[in-house]
Amino acid sequence: MTVEIRTQSVKPVRHTYAHIARRFGDKPASRYQEATYDLQSEVNHHYKPLWDPDHDLYDARRTAIVMKDWYALKDPRQYYYGSYTIARAKQQEALDRQMEFAEKRELLRGLPVEAREAIVFAIVPLRHYEWGANTNFSHISAYGWSTAITQAAIMAAADRLGLAQHCSRIGLLVDGNTGSTLDEAKAFWVEHGDWQPLRREVERVFVTRDWFEVLAAQSLIADGLVYPLFFQQFDAWLARRHGPGLSTLLDYPMRLHDESVRWVDATVKTAAAESAANQALLSSWARTWRERFLAALKPLAEATMGDEGEVALAQVDAALGVRLAKLGLSV
Repeated sequence: MTVEIRTQSVKPVRHTYAHIARRFGDKPASRYQEATYDLQSEVNHHYKPLWDPDHDLYDARRTAIVMKDWYALKDPRQYYYGSYTIARAKQQEALDRQMEFAEKRELLRGLPVEAREAIVFAIVPLRHYEWGANTNFSHISAYGWSTAITQAAIMAAADRLGLAQHCSRIGLLVDGNTGSTLDEAKAFWVEHGDWQPLRREVERVFVTRDWFEVLAAQSLIADGLVYPLFFQQFDAWLARRHGPGLSTLLDYPMRLHDESVRWVDATVKTAAAESAANQALLSSWARTWRERFLAALKPLAEATMGDEGEVALAQVDAALGVRLAKLGLSV
């Protein structure tokens, strides 16, 4: 008896979803493309929102920025839910090892009193700043237009909640897990005079309705000043006096910030290049919020780093100016 084995290939009827094929052609698509493009709800909204009857439930007019194709604002990191959670899980494992090392070696608990007080004043209150950023990115995700924007924004919101917890964990390493530093930090954020200008600007962003302006104010301007000022300049200032113990724990926030910069810069640069009107509007927002946050951070820079604070803030602002110019903004 002869057994004949044949191999047959079955040609698929289609290679991807219909809405992806309409945009990219009928060919295999990446996971990011399948999870992102043309998923924005645009029809059959049924009713106007009672809190904003001038707009549809999902409405591109909630921002003054105008785009021919909102999906041009794609995420260069190619993050969708799967790739994002895998990346963050790996980073969290590494961070937990760093925190465990710092706790066992008492890298913060063993610092002199003045160093611990400086950390509690300069770093731990940022847990409230991060909570504010979480709120602002949640606003962008809720009212933004196109999945390319909204999914990246909600991931950023989750990141900022995690960073708020990270600042809290730094406080717990300083006080030996008593929680006293968290109470001190809250008092600084709510009551201390040097923190009130920054708190005021964060809350001003809360009541900004244009979601794209919120993105520019929070992630482009505020983060572009706050992160290098506290997590680089202050960290270097403290390391020169008391060693790099804190530096081992501030590497993670800066890595997340650098990653976020890729997304935000790509988004703003693409929107600014779309039209002269977009470029002018984004430039105006950048100038306004830059002036506000610079004024808000001036007393904090001086309070945390003394005479060196003014120079540190000037360096941070100069770097932000170069960044804004590269994005095509007139600053």
